[in-house]
Amino acid sequence: MSTGLSDNIRKYRRAAGLSQEQLAHEAGLSLGVVRKVEQGGDARVETLHSLARALGVSTSALFATEAPDPVIGDEANRRYLAELRRALMPPVGLDAALCDHGEGRALPELRAHIEDGHALYHADRYGAVARKLPGLLRSTEACVASLEGEERQRAVVLRAQALLLAGKYLTQVRQYDMAYYALAEAIRLARETDRTRTAATGVVGMCWLLLRQDRFDESERLASATAAEMEPRISATDPAQFALWGELSLRIASAAVRDNKPDVAREARRMARTAASAMDSEHIDYRTHWATFGPITAELKAVEDLSIMNDARGVLRHADNGVLSERALHIHGKPTSNNWDRHRLDVAKAHVAVGSHQDAMGELKRLRTRSGEWLKHQAMARYIMSDLLRSRKRTLTQDMREMAAHLGVTQ
Repeated sequence: MSTGLSDNIRKYRRAAGLSQEQLAHEAGLSLGVVRKVEQGGDARVETLHSLARALGVSTSALFATEAPDPVIGDEANRRYLAELRRALMPPVGLDAALCDHGEGRALPELRAHIEDGHALYHADRYGAVARKLPGLLRSTEACVASLEGEERQRAVVLRAQALLLAGKYLTQVRQYDMAYYALAEAIRLARETDRTRTAATGVVGMCWLLLRQDRFDESERLASATAAEMEPRISATDPAQFALWGELSLRIASAAVRDNKPDVAREARRMARTAASAMDSEHIDYRTHWATFGPITAELKAVEDLSIMNDARGVLRHADNGVLSERALHIHGKPTSNNWDRHRLDVAKAHVAVGSHQDAMGELKRLRTRSGEWLKHQAMARYIMSDLLRSRKRTLTQDMREMAAHLGVTQ
């Protein structure tokens, strides 16, 4: 069945004067994959990126609006997040929102609860974060409604920070519509109180969300515009400012490399390294930027580019060497668990690509031990396991069967 995506690929292939066989060769794909996509079959974004690179167009140019497939199996998530949805997005009538504001709390207490929420998030305790957020959102809203003057301003800032936490969590668990609402509202409140850094932190999160929705061009343009406003002076010594600018540069690069814009990606990586070179170590402060940034994080994301471009041997050459060696980690400090774990998924993917199945399983097993709940939410982990099962010639090991069950991958 023909689709907008298949029509676009066929159109660009013919414009380039390529046969299906030639396109498959240029993209490093099998002829069967090209035929499947042109016949309306589904394809991973990585496959579309390879096709776009071979056709000399942006990945976004291949996308087309289609009627979505039915969403099956999301009923449990709707139930699990019902209370959070009520607290975040109450029904709105003619007069006002029909919501329970809850009870206000002392602002220092709310600040401590937000810090606890971030600690739980970085420990991959997503269930605990989901349970904490509804009360936190209602309490911050109650404080904003009941306080006045400077106290209200401080309450608004805390409300924005609580919404940023909600947006971070909801993006991680792929509840994108709710995440967008939380991040957009956080940015609005931060701008209302002239907290430019807090607003820019929300933009970093928004760019991550857009990236996860394959909205590469929008993510790149938003990050670029914000980075231009937030660029620190050469004489600046504030690590938080460099970290925020560095994070925005990472978002530009991540979007550009996925959208087949290598020149834009290289320049953004250069900006990120410039920011990282101004810092001696990894820096984290959720009030001033999204996650951890520093020399290690900048290098992790550069290696991620190699993975996206299917340079498996390049990934393996850089992993555990140079800036990513144990010695460098000891000197500069560790990145967030999410960034480090994502890097190890890149390493596992590279091992599968070169046929080192046991090494790939070793990486996945360590990730499951360290961040089992996080791993279950990673589509990339499922892709890696699917590829491993498909390419495995011998009988599956017990470890492979258990990992497939953990990730919900069927053979």
